[in-house]
Amino acid sequence: MASASVFQDEFSCPICLDLLKDPVTVPCGHSFCLTCITGCWDQEDQKGVYSCPQCREPFTPRPVLGRNTMLTEVVEKLKKTEIHSDDKVVCCTGANDVECDFCTETKEKASKSCLTCMGSYCEVHIQPHYEVACLKKHILVNVTKIQQRICSQHYKIIEVFCRTDEELICLLCSMDDHDGHKTVSAIAERTEKQKTLLEMKEDNRCLIQQKEEEVEEVKQALESLQVSAQAAVEETDRIFTELISFMEQKRSEVTESIRAQERAEVSRAEGLLEQLELEITKLKSRDAEMEKLQPIEDPVDFLQSFKLHLTSTSEDFPKVTFEPEFSFSKILKEVSPYLREKTIEFLQEIHEVSGFMKGDMVKLKTPETINKTCPRITYNTCGYKHRYDITVGGVGVVSALTGTCLTVVDFPDHSGWKGLSSKLELVLAIH
Repeated sequence: MASASVFQDEFSCPICLDLLKDPVTVPCGHSFCLTCITGCWDQEDQKGVYSCPQCREPFTPRPVLGRNTMLTEVVEKLKKTEIHSDDKVVCCTGANDVECDFCTETKEKASKSCLTCMGSYCEVHIQPHYEVACLKKHILVNVTKIQQRICSQHYKIIEVFCRTDEELICLLCSMDDHDGHKTVSAIAERTEKQKTLLEMKEDNRCLIQQKEEEVEEVKQALESLQVSAQAAVEETDRIFTELISFMEQKRSEVTESIRAQERAEVSRAEGLLEQLELEITKLKSRDAEMEKLQPIEDPVDFLQSFKLHLTSTSEDFPKVTFEPEFSFSKILKEVSPYLREKTIEFLQEIHEVSGFMKGDMVKLKTPETINKTCPRITYNTCGYKHRYDITVGGVGVVSALTGTCLTVVDFPDHSGWKGLSSKLELVLAIH
């Protein structure tokens, strides 16, 4: 393996430091890769004087390069020897690193990329670009994946930007498919795009600030909503507690009144029953005396006994009837309006707490719009005054009067909704 390494050094190109590829020999005797020496001399065309990159011997005119067949065979054999002697190439690069294109045994991490050579070099193989005159003119950049910067059509470096098609192209593309298009160098376009990027970044930061302010506004509104909702719940609980307590108290009072009247009437009825039982007992006793008189055949005895034991019949026992002096339905008639009135007062207070504080139960438009289109409904068919506006933009539109105590309300923007306005003087939305 060491022997192979020595041979490799002897048959390496002084320019790229790799094994000779298509080796050619210049007049001074030094050998180079055909592409390497051609690239060097192409850059010296303007001067008209060509020199050996290794010994600096000048040549005029430009020498014609021919392939060195002997060196070609030697290099090929050396390559076969390397294949058999090395099981694999050792790689010293990381997952995201770019390998040196000219390391043969151990793949070192590339430190620079040459846009002229279209290759990447490690610290060792990049040295000729710092030392050889023709290589010093090459364009070196920070290490990058060269293949991503090569035109897939012409295999040239991408260095032009077509503003017409908004894409990166090579110089040949600009003279071929993009001929007549508006093109600039990639460097110039980057400068313009950098300005645009800064403007976009500033706009984006302003938008972020605006959205953060909106977030704060929404949070404050949400907090206010939650506080209002909690206050409404507590107020509703208080109202319902009072309503329930009031109803329980009135129920107890009415029940006790009914029970008291019931006890009085029951006592009176029981007195009548006792009187009737006594009368029945007397009548049964008289019936027994009649049974005794019936068998007496002596007229004198019969008449004397009849006069002694029997008196007038129906006049001693007047007709007894029970008519309750107290009507329970009368209590209900007296209680119902009072309870209904109190219930309405409580419900109106609840509606004021739970939604009608802002004027509309179903708010379809802004308050400004509501104020402009606000026909006021003052009385329904029963003469009850509405406390709230029924509006096109707010709650709904009165579509019919039913002839009872109900007012039918439509909601123009909600075809599936209907509304009823009753004695409660409130419009209720029904889904």
